[in-house]
Amino acid sequence: MSTAVLEVEGLTRRFGSTVANDGVDLRVRAGEVVGLLGHNGAGKTTLVSQVVGLLRPHAGSIRVAGVDATVDPATARRCVALQAQAQAPLDGLTPRSAIEIAARLRGMSRADARSAAEALADELDIREWFGRRARPDGGGLSGGVRRLTAFAMAAVAPVPLVILDEPTNDVDAGRRRRLWQMVRRLGDEGAGVLLVTHNVAEAEQVVDELVVLNRGRVVATGSPSQLRGSSNQDLRLELSLHPDGSDPSRNEEVPFPIARRVHVGRRVLLAIRAEDAAAAVAWATMLRSNERIEGYALAPVTLEDAYLAATAADDAAVDATATATATEELADA
Repeated sequence: MSTAVLEVEGLTRRFGSTVANDGVDLRVRAGEVVGLLGHNGAGKTTLVSQVVGLLRPHAGSIRVAGVDATVDPATARRCVALQAQAQAPLDGLTPRSAIEIAARLRGMSRADARSAAEALADELDIREWFGRRARPDGGGLSGGVRRLTAFAMAAVAPVPLVILDEPTNDVDAGRRRRLWQMVRRLGDEGAGVLLVTHNVAEAEQVVDELVVLNRGRVVATGSPSQLRGSSNQDLRLELSLHPDGSDPSRNEEVPFPIARRVHVGRRVLLAIRAEDAAAAVAWATMLRSNERIEGYALAPVTLEDAYLAATAADDAAVDATATATATEELADA
C-alpha cells in the first residue's frame, strides 16, 4: 500500500498561451518534507492552487491521502492544511484567537485548541503579541508576526498533508530558525510536508527530497546530497567579476578540471575537486592580481549551486529550442 499523502502525475495547467505547469510529477510521503524550489513565476503557487482545489488542471491527476482531488476536491481539501503565500486575513483577530479557531475547525476540542495554541506561541516566540489584535490598517501586528500566526494555524492540528508556501517571508532570522525546526518536527511526527520556497540555503536544513521547477517543468529531483553531486566534486570556487567583465574560465585555459560551471550576474560558480583546491586558489589569485576579477572565494559546494545549475541549464535549453524554432519559421516563410 502506498504511503504517499500527495501524488501528482502529469499535471498541466495553462493560462492562455502560457503553460504554468507542464507535465509535473511530484510525490510526498507520510513523514517526509519535500521542498518545491523555483524562481518567482516557476509555477509553484499554481501547482499548490490545484492541489487544494482552487484551480482545475487541464491534464494530469492529483491524489491527496488517496482521494482524487479533481473528482472530490472538498474531501481532499479536508486532508490538507495550507499556509498560503499571501498573508492570512487576520484583521480583528489576535494570534491566540486565530490559532484556536483553526484548531477548532480541524476538530479539536476547546481545551485542546487552547493548549495547542499556547504551546505554539512559546515554540515560535510570539507570546508578546499573542493577545494583540490585528488592525485593518496593518497595525497591531507586524508582517512577521502575522506570517508566524498563519504558520501556526496550519500546524496546530494533525492532518495528512501540510503545504507551506513561502512560510518565512517577513520573518526575522531568529524566529525563522524556530519555524524551520517546527517544519522538520511536523515531518518527524508523521505528516507529509510540501515546502514551497525559493530560500534554497535554509530549506536544505530540513528537507528530505527536493523538486526543482523552472518555467513550469520539473528540471531536477532528489535528496540534497544527490543534487549537490558526488563527493569528489565537493568544492565551489566563486569568482566575482568586474562590471561588464568576461568569464575567465571560458576565455583561457584553466589549470584544473571543472565539473560544473554556472554564470549568474557577476558571479561565476565553478564546482571542482577538493584535490585541486591549491591550483584553484593559485589561479584565482593570479586573476585578481591581474585585475581580471574583483575577488574570489573557495567553499564547499552547496545546494544553491546545484539549483542554479539546473535552472540555468534548463533556461539555456529552452532558449536554444526557441531560437531553433524561430529559425525554422523564418526559413519556411
